Amino acid sequence: MSPSTAPAARGARLAGLVVGLCWLVVLFDGLDMFIYGSVLPHMLESKALGIDPAQAGDIGSYATFGMLIGALASGTVSDWVGRKKTIIVSTALFSLASALCATAGSLGAFGFGRFVAGIGLGGLLPSAITMVTEYAPRGRRALIVGSLMTAHQAGGIVAGLVALGTGDWRLSFWICVIPLFIGVPLAAKYLPESMAFLQAKGRTEQARALAERYGVELAARDEERPAVANRFGALADLFRGGRWVQTLLYWLASFGGLLLVYGVSQWLPSLMRANGYNLGSSIGFVIVINLGGIAGMLIGGRLTDRFGGARICSIWFGATAVGVYTLSLKMPLALTYTVVFLTGLFLFSAQAMIYATVAARAGDDNRATAVGWTSGMGRFGAVFGPWLGGQLLASGSTKAGFTAFAAAGVFSLVLISLTGLRSLRPAASADTPRSLSPAG
Repeated sequence: MSPSTAPAARGARLAGLVVGLCWLVVLFDGLDMFIYGSVLPHMLESKALGIDPAQAGDIGSYATFGMLIGALASGTVSDWVGRKKTIIVSTALFSLASALCATAGSLGAFGFGRFVAGIGLGGLLPSAITMVTEYAPRGRRALIVGSLMTAHQAGGIVAGLVALGTGDWRLSFWICVIPLFIGVPLAAKYLPESMAFLQAKGRTEQARALAERYGVELAARDEERPAVANRFGALADLFRGGRWVQTLLYWLASFGGLLLVYGVSQWLPSLMRANGYNLGSSIGFVIVINLGGIAGMLIGGRLTDRFGGARICSIWFGATAVGVYTLSLKMPLALTYTVVFLTGLFLFSAQAMIYATVAARAGDDNRATAVGWTSGMGRFGAVFGPWLGGQLLASGSTKAGFTAFAAAGVFSLVLISLTGLRSLRPAASADTPRSLSPAG
């Protein structure tokens, strides 16, 4: 290996280490997020803790409300104290909350456990996305984010297997405590802090020491725009220079996207069960939709890097709407599995590519804030989705449930398409870094 290629190779290994560790903790995030929907059919049939469909929807909304708080807080906190600390604390929090769910003696205690878990779950994802974006090679950022998000869908697959394998909702939640003993220690020991974050905060000596430790070159910082002076200025910066229109459009598109993701994730097994499929097949759909999600993350990430976020997200949301509505039709089992797989291919990656596009457009000093608030504002949809699914299922109208979720896909399609209109793009100026120039 020549001296000129050695730093690049070491940089690739460092990026691989960061992506690998973040992939692991996001896997646990996905497991914890999907486990409730996976065990919910068992809980409803056995009336565990006296739960009924309407209450189940409320509890799902408690978790997503916690995610809203976690996502909004984590972006600002991560831009203040660092990505690594936020990732570690978030992982520990949702792991401990799972223990509370496993030991809950009442529905109230169980719901509180899901709310606390939601804070940790909401806090982890924006910080992990920001971290891998800052270590990703330019031109590959959406692909790297997509690769990271395959962990979320892999966690969904594990959740389905855990629910099928244990048949016991308490044991399933005990398994979700494992990240406290694996993910937290590994991240604390081996995960480096973001060098871009250290530079943006003026901690150049720490960034240089980290670069020397791993034998990589410290990237030059773009000085076209002064660094954000404080942690609240990072949020205000999202609305300066005409960027407020794009910011609001991404927030609203994220609302529809997360309504879809969390509504479908929680209620797919129960909606399919009510639609006439047996319990085993209904839980199996969770595994299949997440397998589709893994494929979609990789395909969507590569296409977004090539063609732009607005174009790919629009196509993806449109396909999701068609897929979700089609699931309201009674079909042969093999065809249903195919539609579920294809729906998953588009469903999860549509939302992930919003994050990837926002992260690519943001600066080093407010990237976590940009991603965190896009995720956080979208969590209002994540709160509403599980509640809506519960109300529609309780009313006995499964077709209306699928139709409502499909409409959310159309809503996000329209809004994300608007972000690609040139008339909405802020003009480049002396205080607009090149990385913030919207590229679809």
